[in-house]
Amino acid sequence: MGTSSYSTKILNSWLQKGFKFLPFSDAASADLPLSRLLRLSLFQVSVGMAIALLIGTLNRVMIVELHVPASWVSVMVAMPIVVAPFRALIGFSSDTHQSALGWKRVPYIWRGTLVQFGGLAMMPFALLVLSGQGHASEAPQWVGHLGAGVAFLLVGAGLHTTQTAGLALATDLAPEDSRPKVVGLMYVMLLVGMMVSAIGFGAFLSNFSPGRLIQVIQASAILTLVLNVTALWKQESRARVPDSKRVKSENFKESWERFCYGGQAIRRLIAVGLGTIAFSMEDILLEPYGGEVLHLSVGVTTALTATLAIGGLIGFALASNILSKGFDPFKMASIGAFVGLPGFMSVIMSSQVESSVLFAMGILFIGVGGGLFGHGTLTATMNLAPPGQSGLALGAWGAVQATAAGLAIGVGGIIRDVVDSVFRAPLGYDVVYLIEIVLLFLTIVSMVPLIRKSPPLVQA
Repeated sequence: MGTSSYSTKILNSWLQKGFKFLPFSDAASADLPLSRLLRLSLFQVSVGMAIALLIGTLNRVMIVELHVPASWVSVMVAMPIVVAPFRALIGFSSDTHQSALGWKRVPYIWRGTLVQFGGLAMMPFALLVLSGQGHASEAPQWVGHLGAGVAFLLVGAGLHTTQTAGLALATDLAPEDSRPKVVGLMYVMLLVGMMVSAIGFGAFLSNFSPGRLIQVIQASAILTLVLNVTALWKQESRARVPDSKRVKSENFKESWERFCYGGQAIRRLIAVGLGTIAFSMEDILLEPYGGEVLHLSVGVTTALTATLAIGGLIGFALASNILSKGFDPFKMASIGAFVGLPGFMSVIMSSQVESSVLFAMGILFIGVGGGLFGHGTLTATMNLAPPGQSGLALGAWGAVQATAAGLAIGVGGIIRDVVDSVFRAPLGYDVVYLIEIVLLFLTIVSMVPLIRKSPPLVQA
């Protein structure tokens, strides 16, 4: 009996020490233990899976295997930007929503989940028309383009809604002093979802066929539903009695004005937009670049999406460790922009020396730089959010980031097609990467005033 008790104490001691080595383990608290926090973060895994599928696997397959013009693919992948500007409104609505069941965030997360599931369920049929396989070959090609565009739009609308309300729920559940760390953990899980799913997609599609691609998308739809339901289960407390006294004292316009008051909110959002464009124009071009210029297989190029996610994970872990010591978040974001510069230069040089290793190293640096930049701007946004506006603050940050990323993706593909139509590959790709290098310099310049005036990270 004594030996068993002693062994149990040793085991518990090792478990407690082991948790300390996990990234963002200090984000847990007595009211929000790490196990519950990790379960909640599963909605970010489903979002990461959808992002890896859209900007990683599908764009490579449509451009290289299905021979769809990059400009068309860019437009499809950029379709979610139609919904992205409404993320601030979604966050505001979830801040003030009162359902009959006493929930604020859950209804929005559930609706987003269903819309995302519907888009993924519809997508295989549109891709079947695009590929011209079987009876689908009899349908006009524009039907496939239209169906794919609608499917991409639905997936984007679903993940934007789910992510905005989910991050706001995580912020609600976390103690005030650990909220930035909790949100940081949520984005690490997003990168983990991208990384794991990209590896899985690469393994399943190593021997590519349209039928296997359809199976992968259908499995993603089911996983989205399972992960999000598991994440939501018994997370948000129900209000037993509707709070009739809590009437909406301000509309969205008034709430937005209060959010923008002081703290240079507009300048912060501009910096977020510039940096996001700089890190996003190549999103749908890296895998086609590897396939068309370096002649890499689908499995290898899909694994490069995982490399990008690994770099982002490294960047987030480094930023979390340094920012927790009071480091300026905007200075951290600027460092991320500096790290991205050699990454894009390496990608450009990889085609000149025909080196897949240099290409992979460039992608890793881009991921690390993007992680440092994203965590820095996200932490600053959370620190400066007005009381009771966590949903709006996260929604505004997400709206600018997602809109900028969508526009960058669309413009990047169009620039590549236009330049290649006049000259030849890989010049179109290289022009896009050079534009991103210039934008990174502009991002650094835009954040100089913010670095001088940003508040300390650690607040009482």
